[in-house]
Amino acid sequence: MSWMDAHAAGLRGSMKRVGEVMLVGAGVVRAAERRSRHRTAILSYHNIVPEGESVVGDASLHLPRHRFCDHLDVLQRHYEIVSLDRLALPSAGQTPRVAITLDDAYAGAVSVGVDELASRGLPATLFVSAGMLDRRSFWWDRLAGVDGIVASERRAHALWALAGDDDAVRGWMRAESLGELDAPEHALSATEAELDAATSQAGVTLGAHGWRHLNFAALDEDRLAGELDRPARALKARYEAYRPWVAFPYGLASASVEAASASMYQLGFGIEGGPATSRQIAGRPAFIPRINVPAGLSVKGLRLRVAGVIS
Repeated sequence: MSWMDAHAAGLRGSMKRVGEVMLVGAGVVRAAERRSRHRTAILSYHNIVPEGESVVGDASLHLPRHRFCDHLDVLQRHYEIVSLDRLALPSAGQTPRVAITLDDAYAGAVSVGVDELASRGLPATLFVSAGMLDRRSFWWDRLAGVDGIVASERRAHALWALAGDDDAVRGWMRAESLGELDAPEHALSATEAELDAATSQAGVTLGAHGWRHLNFAALDEDRLAGELDRPARALKARYEAYRPWVAFPYGLASASVEAASASMYQLGFGIEGGPATSRQIAGRPAFIPRINVPAGLSVKGLRLRVAGVIS
């Protein structure tokens, strides 16, 4: 990224933050929260970075611990935080409900992220790619530049030509002599022992996130069946906290993916859309919208997303 590109990006970020402050200050968010009081906003976080540790890899996925704490403080102050078990129950509150999910089972999320949630008594669901556990790095972090951005054409090739297959992407990177970033431990996948410790906390549940985090929408029928079946069997056998829920890797699905997942899971989750009503969830349980929470999202931007003002 050139100096001019960085300056332009910084300016856009500053203007966005000013707009968020104006919207919240003008009462827009409070009015939207009242209109959305019967909806549930399902938030999708990824890694939580311990204090003092550096952010390496896809910067949009690695939220520093203190910012995560700021988010949790705001969520507790303004909303009712519920588990995914309660999605089908209607809300009688005055503001939207919020459910917290963390994708990919990053070591930082499973340790410091769960610690912060447990200290507040907050429920959350970890979506786990069971075949990617035990200190593996993820291709999107290795492929990111030093600026924390994965080039769009490289991401598209990895997702569609290579189906998001970590081994295939690693081989392609070697063949193309693409430099790899070394991920710190918090940005590697958690161990089974760490998941054991996390699920010993009250309110922490597990769902599936594919076996090896492949792009379901790019798979043939047989390969898709394996990606859906293997994690369900493995997680159910080991963890009492497992629920028959699946979060589609990269948020990508299709009609055939939804149909296949519905035969094995009670609920399926994307990573797009805003707050949803219990009726919407009941009407399409195979693809329930979530709200992606990028690492740079301010607390005001978070409220605007929960209220459905911006996506």
